[in-house]
Amino acid sequence: MLEQQLFNALSLGCVYALFALGFTLVFGVLGVINLSHGAVFMVGAYAALQAITRWQFPLWAALGFAFVFAGLLGLAIDLAVLRPLRRRNAPHLIPMIATIGLGIAINNGVQGLFGASNQRFPTEVLPQQTIVVAGLHVTALELGIILLSFALMTVLMLALKKTQLGRALRAIAESPRAAALLGINVEGLFRLTSFVAAGLGGVAGVLIGLYSNALFPLMGQPVMHKGIAVIILGGMGDIRGAMLAGLFLGFAEVLSVAYIGSTMRDAVAFGLLFLVLLVRPKGLFGNLQERKV
Repeated sequence: MLEQQLFNALSLGCVYALFALGFTLVFGVLGVINLSHGAVFMVGAYAALQAITRWQFPLWAALGFAFVFAGLLGLAIDLAVLRPLRRRNAPHLIPMIATIGLGIAINNGVQGLFGASNQRFPTEVLPQQTIVVAGLHVTALELGIILLSFALMTVLMLALKKTQLGRALRAIAESPRAAALLGINVEGLFRLTSFVAAGLGGVAGVLIGLYSNALFPLMGQPVMHKGIAVIILGGMGDIRGAMLAGLFLGFAEVLSVAYIGSTMRDAVAFGLLFLVLLVRPKGLFGNLQERKV
């Protein structure tokens, strides 16, 4: 049924959009592409799993724990890697290379601690209820993923558009030097951005882990590739574009699996991305202007 496939695509697309939001937030404010974001995504999922299995956290508390744990990891990455490179005015390629190496180190560290085999969330913490609405079979888990993703995306959008903090972040995205001259604590907001972006990535890792109920150390790599595709399609650094492009990719994947075959899922999704960028190279909402230093 087409309607059922569209609902399934919505839940998957929400997770992609949530992951890409953190990704594009770092790029928009810090001006770097953090290629360790996929490893942070994976760490968030493992943090929630440990909170549930070792300390018997309820699922909602495990999600909060994953946000904080992944956020602290993102903050540590900024302090240890990105801030020293900023102070040296390193070219954009250097942070990308550094975060690739850091992501590999994090993946190997988690694999050493927990092994390479798949791990699963306990079945008792997974919502099992199914609701039938207009012929659609809606699970409580899928509904929770959609509602939580949209809630977090809405909060982030409102914070960026309606608050003094959001205006300060937009000023930094335009020109960090001019923002500093206006009295904005640029380094402090860099750290806050790293924390929030990594926290969103960690929550996305938990949600995709719940969606597939399979956690493994390299689970962040395929999502990382899709996150890069999402922020390019949506427009580099644009929050609205990341949300819409994440949903677009989710719909493309699910519908291609349903009507073409699972082996063609990535080919169809990335082929559509290629065609869109041929027509609009700057993405849905992006622009080709460079940020002022």
